[in-house]
Amino acid sequence: MRLNSGSKRIAIYFIYDKQGIVDDYIIYQLNDLKKNLDYLLVVVNGILSVDGRKKLKPLADKIIVRENKGFDVWAYKTGIEDIGWDKLNDFDELLLMNFTCFGPLYPFSEAFTEMNSRDIDFWGLTKHNQVPFDPFGTIEYGFIPAHIQSSFICVRKNMFNDDMFKNWWTKMPMINSYGDSVGKHEAIFTKKFEDAGFNDDLYVKTDDLGSNCTNYPLMFYPKELIANRRCPVFKRKSFTNFYDELFYCTCGEATIEMYNYIRDHFDYDLNMVWDNLLRIENMADIKLRMHLNYILPKNHLAPHKKTRQAKVALVFHFYFLDLLEETMSYINNMPEYADIYITTDTEEKERPIMQELEKTNYKFKVIIIENRGRDVSSLLIGVRDYIFDYDVVCFAHDKKTTQIKPYSIGKSFAYKCLENVLGSKEFVENIVSTFEDEERLGILMPPPPYHGSYESVLNWEWTNNFAITKKLLEDLEINVNIDESKMPVSPLGTMFWFRPPALKPLYKKNWQYSDFPLEPNQVDATILHAVERAYGFVAQSAGFYSGWLLNDKFAAIELTNYHYMACRYKKQNQVLQSQINALKNSFSWEITKPLRLTKRIVKKLCPKLVWKLLRKIRGSLR
Repeated sequence: MRLNSGSKRIAIYFIYDKQGIVDDYIIYQLNDLKKNLDYLLVVVNGILSVDGRKKLKPLADKIIVRENKGFDVWAYKTGIEDIGWDKLNDFDELLLMNFTCFGPLYPFSEAFTEMNSRDIDFWGLTKHNQVPFDPFGTIEYGFIPAHIQSSFICVRKNMFNDDMFKNWWTKMPMINSYGDSVGKHEAIFTKKFEDAGFNDDLYVKTDDLGSNCTNYPLMFYPKELIANRRCPVFKRKSFTNFYDELFYCTCGEATIEMYNYIRDHFDYDLNMVWDNLLRIENMADIKLRMHLNYILPKNHLAPHKKTRQAKVALVFHFYFLDLLEETMSYINNMPEYADIYITTDTEEKERPIMQELEKTNYKFKVIIIENRGRDVSSLLIGVRDYIFDYDVVCFAHDKKTTQIKPYSIGKSFAYKCLENVLGSKEFVENIVSTFEDEERLGILMPPPPYHGSYESVLNWEWTNNFAITKKLLEDLEINVNIDESKMPVSPLGTMFWFRPPALKPLYKKNWQYSDFPLEPNQVDATILHAVERAYGFVAQSAGFYSGWLLNDKFAAIELTNYHYMACRYKKQNQVLQSQINALKNSFSWEITKPLRLTKRIVKKLCPKLVWKLLRKIRGSLR
């Protein structure tokens, strides 16, 4: 069946959002889609906010809000039942589409115009190739057949009027899980109707990539599909799905290559992507997929896009008088146009600090604060009256970790932090330029320490501080995706660069020195540790992402350390596996030896007929 300019198209568009919010990327998508439709039914699972309904009303001919059950499959089923088969017969094509893709990058009209001319019964934008097993245990074939992806499927009149299509939806079992959704609908829909004699086609052809090259072209080759095959959409999951999927199929380049290409070649507003992701997803997942690691030159200026306009400040908390010379060497790496704020806890320390700062050309201010709350109270109380006068701020402090033996472990932690926030004048200029170029960047921080005794922090960056951090965020009325199984993308060591609006929710609390523990304080799980891990979530709640920051010289060290750790863990796993295998073999022999002996004795004593009967019984029980 071919369509012409007079053909009529109806669409069922499915949305789910835990908070009932309809983000702008959906409205942008529907505005373009609506140009190709004669009727739009929006089905929302769960709840729909007042503002969400207000956004959808000008676009949708009807909105249905239903109980959040059955995933997208039962949303489509509900939509079809609401339209009814008689009314559906007034249209020539039915589109089933959901909210799981961003776009369009190219107008949807291109796809509809092209596919109208093809003599087919159903079609889609993209395909998932065959996988020789069933990871969900829900697919009747025992494997994933090649199939059109269910985020966008068009069905023509001769097919949706067929009893097979009607029975598909009227007899659809309840969908109770994502595995059910795939196994009972998405993965088998294409094969079932192909086997029944219906013809299908794809707008974005990928067979030339080879099915062995990738099972999921839209996920693993999105740039190729967008740049060379005019694919109008890209997946939300590209930014959030578990990293194992990307790591075991690629070297991790797929999402960031796609994002950069869209940024550089389209006028699609990527702020719509960030608005959605930062509101809903966990920052650790986004950071992994987007490789939010900023490796900037230490000894030369990198090119940047915008003219320097930022007002810049350094806030430095000074405590150890014997580190004054080292501290000043880092402070002097700030540009001359920056303002310097130093906090310290006594007048005795104030005098030598003032003497050193007077040797510079900086505009500076020294503020005496209480010796309670350490660097956290410095930032949240000591300079709170000045912080929002600036566009970009660096926060740092001197550091001496004497309780860790050998002392060089703690000294190296301080070196890692300071080198990667204030390593050189050129490096600092490059950081400021990065903030100017990336308007949604909220915080840049050195990676956590993993050397020496800090190695225990690896994959346990929360240590014992998840509960107290979560409570702090709740007290601040910050509602973002926080997960104890995923690392906090926050500055362990509390030295970082930030955009002040990113921390505005934290400053809304009128912090007092009494909020922090008295000194000496050597215990974990205090409000200090909660704030340290909350910074990134605060920025996320304000609509900003966070990333790791390294100068290129230190990045060479960091790469060596990560490779060394990976190799060592590999060796340890091999040794452990060999020990387990040896233990298994030993255990198996010790257990089976007496059993075999017992079997021989029983066989000798039993009459032959009884032995045969016992063997038959054992066989039937297997």
